[in-house]
Amino acid sequence: MTNARKHLFGPVPSRRFGRSLGVDLTPFKTCTLDCIFCQLGRTTNRTLARQEYVPTAEVEAEIDAWLKDGGKADYITLAGSGEPTLHSRFGEVIRYARERAGMPVALLSNGTLFALPEVREAAQAASVVKLSLSAWDQDSFEHVNRPHPGLNLARMVEGYRAFRREFQGKLWMEVFLIGGTNSVPRDVERIAALVESIAPDEIHLNTAVRPPAEEFAFPVPRREMEALAGLFTPAAKAIAEFPSDKSADVAANEGTILAMLRRRPCTAQQIAGVFGMHPNEVSKYVGKLLRTGKVRAQTTGPDVYYVAGCGRDASREGSTGKRER
Repeated sequence: MTNARKHLFGPVPSRRFGRSLGVDLTPFKTCTLDCIFCQLGRTTNRTLARQEYVPTAEVEAEIDAWLKDGGKADYITLAGSGEPTLHSRFGEVIRYARERAGMPVALLSNGTLFALPEVREAAQAASVVKLSLSAWDQDSFEHVNRPHPGLNLARMVEGYRAFRREFQGKLWMEVFLIGGTNSVPRDVERIAALVESIAPDEIHLNTAVRPPAEEFAFPVPRREMEALAGLFTPAAKAIAEFPSDKSADVAANEGTILAMLRRRPCTAQQIAGVFGMHPNEVSKYVGKLLRTGKVRAQTTGPDVYYVAGCGRDASREGSTGKRER
């Protein structure tokens, strides 16, 4: 059934949403940013053009088919290969999913388009909106997030504040910290001041526990993350460590991927093709296998292959190794 879907993936285990059915509304790596920490690699189409990248009718039909097949999840989540608010009809998809499935819908957005009133209005339909803020001024924004030249951090933050005044659902803020880049306490305090001015319901701290776009995007240790969490109001939650999963589906997927890697090394793209998985799903499972030392990353030419077995400092290789392009 997974192979037949073009726009849905999962449900996958989520740190914040339990079992989450993903809805992908953009082609792979179509985004407004090119973040140094992105688990999907570098952005290949950095754009501000809002359009119907995938047919809305196809997405709605896949939701109907998933429900007809007895699909169950804790959340339906707009996320995936790029920035979902680039899709000009994302609000219609949110409303359709809520009405048809009768379950909460989350919008995971980098927030860059929230300066636009039409984007804020469409996002009102979500149960939860997660926005991102990992910089404190334009220079740091350009270094960490590598935005489209038409984006301005100050306008983006004003859009966040306007959305907070309008939105009746839960607003979460995610702050992605990179060791030696934006994790110095005085810089985190500047980010925290901006976040406090937005008044989110929750603040989540994340770091590069999965293979990032750039090898210099180092993860921040959990103990340091927990110390930095106290700089935020309300106090942030360090969510970077993916908890041990009790789901049989998760264990089966990890075991199946590991069994294949024991036979031959594969890239993330090859794993996705063999199992009919979305790149986000592969990233979750391979990331955990790397952290637990069951696989290691090995760069060959422009590609990174995942190899079963513990090599020297396998987890660190996985956290900082190059992604396939």
